[in-house]
Amino acid sequence: MEIKLFAQEVINEAVKLGASDIFIYPNQEEYQLKFRLPNKLIIFKTVVSKAGQELINYFKFLADMDIAEHRRPQVGSIAKEKFFLRFSSVGDFSGQESMVIRLIYVVGSNKYFMKDQLINLTTHASRRGLILTSGPTGSGKTSTMYEIAKEVGKNKVVMTIEDPVEIYEPTFLQTQINLEANISYESLLKAALRQRPDILLVGEIRDSLTARLAVDAALSGHLVLATLHAKSTLQVISRLQGLGIGQAELANCLTAVSYQRLIPMKSGEVACLLDIAAGKRLNSEFETQRHGDFITWTDNLKFLLKEGIISAADFDRFQEG
Repeated sequence: MEIKLFAQEVINEAVKLGASDIFIYPNQEEYQLKFRLPNKLIIFKTVVSKAGQELINYFKFLADMDIAEHRRPQVGSIAKEKFFLRFSSVGDFSGQESMVIRLIYVVGSNKYFMKDQLINLTTHASRRGLILTSGPTGSGKTSTMYEIAKEVGKNKVVMTIEDPVEIYEPTFLQTQINLEANISYESLLKAALRQRPDILLVGEIRDSLTARLAVDAALSGHLVLATLHAKSTLQVISRLQGLGIGQAELANCLTAVSYQRLIPMKSGEVACLLDIAAGKRLNSEFETQRHGDFITWTDNLKFLLKEGIISAADFDRFQEG
């Protein structure tokens, strides 16, 4: 097998399918190549161990990584015309090496079931403050944040803080976490406020310190767009409170929260369904001790089922978010 041609085949097929990640993992005497697609993880090919290691070595060569090192974690990257590739390799306890390749596309966009939902969220963004989008990994949260930032950020300074950068947008000032170089969310958020951006996009709020800095930025007059892991729309509030943000602060800075999933259509494509809380409905949640879950999620799923856009199986699958 010509390893250069095989490597090109792997990348081409991943891009064709819109994969976000390529996994090259050892599996006993073989290597499995898997693609992470919007709604599932698929096995692309299984090859013998020798071919799998040769493939990893070839990618490491392209990314200026140390081919002789098979145990310690390494990272690298290369740029293509329409996308970037970020490589991460590490050895397991038995000495077998694995690699994950993140595909960063130049243009990131979601297809939405109801375009007015994105327009609604974008309208709220014009009010500034903090806007949070939640949902599981691979639900298109970052793409939604970028689309909002591009729409409201025309002729404005937009700065992103991500780990890692997932979408390339040349009109934004994009920064990235690098813990080995002591570049953390905290240090970049503090630097961001000195850079005086109009819009700040935070890849993910993971801890109390990041939450505090994002809230402070919003309270100081910035538009802050961020993602957060939560099980539903209104549980975002509980997550922030759990990270030490008080009720009064939330009432003053939180403009809108949303939850989203990428749901398969009967046509074979996937589209994004949003659930949004803002205005009076959001404000009423600040006065309650126990928060609800969704706003219009179930009703919208019923509409999509009635119109024959999604299947009954997917209706049942996504009812709880």
